Amino acid sequence: MRAIAPLARSTTRPGADAALGGFGAVFDLARAGFRDPLLIAATDGVGTKLRLAIETGRHQGVGVDLVAMCVNDLVVQGAEPLVFLDYYATARLDVETATAVVAGIAEGCRQAGCALVGGETAEMPGMYQAGDYDLAGFALGAVERDALLTGARVTEGDVLLGLASSGPHANGFSLVRRVVADLGLSWEAPAPFETDAATLGEALLAPTRIYVRPCLAAVRGGAVHALAHITGGGFVENIPRVLPDGLAARLDMTALPPPPVFRWLHQAGGIAPAEMARTFNCGVGMVAAVDPDRADETVALLIQHGVETRPIGRVTARDGGPAVILDGLDEAWA
Repeated sequence: MRAIAPLARSTTRPGADAALGGFGAVFDLARAGFRDPLLIAATDGVGTKLRLAIETGRHQGVGVDLVAMCVNDLVVQGAEPLVFLDYYATARLDVETATAVVAGIAEGCRQAGCALVGGETAEMPGMYQAGDYDLAGFALGAVERDALLTGARVTEGDVLLGLASSGPHANGFSLVRRVVADLGLSWEAPAPFETDAATLGEALLAPTRIYVRPCLAAVRGGAVHALAHITGGGFVENIPRVLPDGLAARLDMTALPPPPVFRWLHQAGGIAPAEMARTFNCGVGMVAAVDPDRADETVALLIQHGVETRPIGRVTARDGGPAVILDGLDEAWA
């Protein structure tokens, strides 16, 4: 408690004081400036990326991942993240490891503008092997009733923008670990693809990008009709979640040159392009459907907020076909 209390205090925001130790956390929506809010809740984990963190002893990044996977699911509905709680379970508490994880959670909360208001630390001998731990995150956000994004605003002709990812984020790591194991590589080996990281483990542990601030800026500008967080299931399963019946997303995959880490996974693992597009974000962690007359200004705004963004397709009539059409898929990976 003494180790993590200052980390929680560093995330304080209007409406929450980030005090730890009570039975529950209180948040004052009025103090946060909301008039007629809807509450949006999300929960997620980090998946088998945790195995990589445990095996390399690098734990802080997965704390950022935990926050990102939750708050990115809030912002796609136009919601501002308000508070975050974590669940940390292990066989026997190692204070240094747990503090590193919570330091990452606090960093993620600061990036997202939400307060770390509490959580649960559970020691469960017999449930976990020595040195193992598991994480779950819970985020609560709010959006004014008339600003809720549901996908109903999406219309034929909308431009689809791709917002760059920071790597595989926290998806597909069972497959990533299988590729690395089949190649007989060590996590401490030099990364076999272009990266600023020194080792393969460091490169693959790059934290998930948090899109909250840039996406909220774009949403509040009025040009964004929908947002889709590209997580497990890739383009094929996530974009349809924000498309009205009768509409499809037509993506030009040649406009999406795969970043080096994904090209390496494709080639070294012998993973087919269709499977890459279904398993990974392939360099695009968020897709925005925007008013075609305001696409250029939205791209400029997102870039101004630090996220590389480019047009990658359009919304079209579905006409009985698939909800997502991936034009030029094989050429993009050739």
